[in-house]
Amino acid sequence: MRTVQAELPEQLYAQASRLVQSGWFRDESEIVYEAMRRFLESHEDLLMEQFVREDVEWGLHGDD
Repeated sequence: MRTVQAELPEQLYAQASRLVQSGWFRDESEIVYEAMRRFLESHEDLLMEQFVREDVEWGLHGDD
């Protein structure tokens, strides 16, 4: 596992804390993990397309 440090708006953190206090999650870290997992799963195709386009653009025009 890797550790990631993040800054969150107070309201977003408060919502996460309420979910932990309600027993939906073990801690705030679990919420961040689940949110990132879901985001990456649901955006995988879009992200891959974007990365391929950037690679092609770099290959055609370079940045060196």
